[in-house]
Amino acid sequence: MGDLIILLSVWFGAIMLLVLFTPRNKIREANLVFLFKQLMTWPIGLAVVENHLIEYPVREFTFATQTSFSFEYFIYPATCVIFVLRYPENKNLFYKICWHLFWPTWITISEVLIERYTNLILYINWAWYWTWLSLSATFFISLVYYRWFFKKRNEKAST
Repeated sequence: MGDLIILLSVWFGAIMLLVLFTPRNKIREANLVFLFKQLMTWPIGLAVVENHLIEYPVREFTFATQTSFSFEYFIYPATCVIFVLRYPENKNLFYKICWHLFWPTWITISEVLIERYTNLILYINWAWYWTWLSLSATFFISLVYYRWFFKKRNEKAST
């Protein structure tokens, strides 16, 4: 029961992040980032589980998949939306580096705490730094894709 409460709390937190920090005029952009992040996290999550690196003892769809629908399909993409849409484009390099370090770090710390104190995640042949590296890479790739996609759209609109 405690694991379910934690999972629902994380869902609630991710929803609140989206509601509070997604600018109303960027809902289309948020949708793109969300779907693009899902495109990466879902197969990566499946590969990690199928290779017995992580196990999700408590999960939503026990017969459909061995991975966590919540983490791979909603929570990580939701946080990536905020990472990308609130990216500090007009700040100095130090601030941007801190932004890139902050997001995967706090998510990794949260995951490690969840792994240690719940049955939602079980590291088998995994370590926290793999989470941090994969989040860092997918957040960065999502940012690059977002910039590329909307640059192309803006170029077409101006011609």
